[in-house]
Amino acid sequence: MEDETFRDHLSTVTKEGKRVWVYPKKQKGKFYTARTIVSFFLLAFLFITPWIKIDGHSLMLLNIFDRKFIFFGLPFGPQDFYLLALGFVTLVVFIVLFTAVYGRIFCGWVCPQTVFMEMVFRKIEYFIEGDSSKQRALDNAPWDGGKIFKKTFKHVIFFLIALLIGNTLMAYLVGIDKTLNYISYPPAEHLTGFIAVMVFSVVFYFVFSKFREQACTIVCPYGRLQGVLLDPNTVVVAYDNVRGEPRGKLNETTGDCIDCHLCVAVCPTGIDIRNGTQLECVNCTSCIDACNSIMTKVKKPKGLIRYASMKGIKDKVKFKFTPRLILYSALLVILLSILSALLMSRSDIKANILRSPGKIYQEMPDNKLSNLYHAVLVNNTFKDMPIEIKTNTPGAEIRLIGKDVVLPSLSVQEAEFMVLYNTADIKTTVTQLNIQVFADGKLFYETKTTFIGSQKK
Repeated sequence: MEDETFRDHLSTVTKEGKRVWVYPKKQKGKFYTARTIVSFFLLAFLFITPWIKIDGHSLMLLNIFDRKFIFFGLPFGPQDFYLLALGFVTLVVFIVLFTAVYGRIFCGWVCPQTVFMEMVFRKIEYFIEGDSSKQRALDNAPWDGGKIFKKTFKHVIFFLIALLIGNTLMAYLVGIDKTLNYISYPPAEHLTGFIAVMVFSVVFYFVFSKFREQACTIVCPYGRLQGVLLDPNTVVVAYDNVRGEPRGKLNETTGDCIDCHLCVAVCPTGIDIRNGTQLECVNCTSCIDACNSIMTKVKKPKGLIRYASMKGIKDKVKFKFTPRLILYSALLVILLSILSALLMSRSDIKANILRSPGKIYQEMPDNKLSNLYHAVLVNNTFKDMPIEIKTNTPGAEIRLIGKDVVLPSLSVQEAEFMVLYNTADIKTTVTQLNIQVFADGKLFYETKTTFIGSQKK
């Protein structure tokens, strides 16, 4: 049986429970270049999006305080909770499906933790302190002027970036205008906002300067989901043990792995990918680039470490869809179809009008009868809408109870009104009635309901 004692403990924690600081070697290679390009666009999207407005409104807004959300210019309010819930479920199913097929590609390529750590903070650390060996030497060196300057300079930049991230997050929550207002005035004038930004910033600074890979291996639940989401057919960053073993020096008659340990040296979570799929692996592809560079130098085929399934490596078969993946895909298509249909059928203004239950008609002056009706009005736009309720049924008249209705933006409001009917026009006990609702002078809703009443005998 293969030795799997490495699974009994984290690679970044000693037997005594002390932290093992990871000094990953500086990376390079085609996958690292591709990840850098992807990260550039992701970071650009993150920092530029709060500044983009459509008709004076944010392109993206996640205002959980006022329960108002905007996704790519499309507003959502509390009344759209079912859409947000369905969208969240669809996202979860997508992540499950994607992970079951392609492993933790999200972690290595898209996750904000990895993008900021490897493509921002780590690059700054390399620039100031040097590669892994120089960083290790600097940490072990006595505190002198040079070490104090480098450490202070690095952490000041780290905190400034964390502060930028904190303010950007605030811009997504309350909008860029309020965020700029918070920045422009003394903290005492917006103490709650100031405290929130500082808390966000301190947390980000701590995560990226101290906690680092522990966020992935200890805190993040996604890594632990691997155990139930991955199977032998899942494509992961994998070591080809069939081709690589047994390991040995270059001139020995062994497998292709020359045991150079470069794959371990570049790993940002400090693991040895040759042990197999592990909780700590975020599929960042650093080990692929490192191994390919060595294979090129020793004139052996690349791909000793590559994207592959364990079954594919063992049986030398290509990836294929399993019944489980087909089921996940079908479920995802169904959810996406339902969500798309609901979004496409979503109107700017919605109304639901019903005759008030349990109410009978009332006799009114001038030989008229009345019924009471209840309206629920929904405004899915950014504008406050003046509402008019009318009827084009001959002999019927609408009288609103209370003041005129002005429907605030992104809100739900209720209104009551009476329909008055001339007794002479009533032919049967139940009369068909047509009601129209106008918003800002335009007809947007029309429905048929009933009027209950009878002629006097």
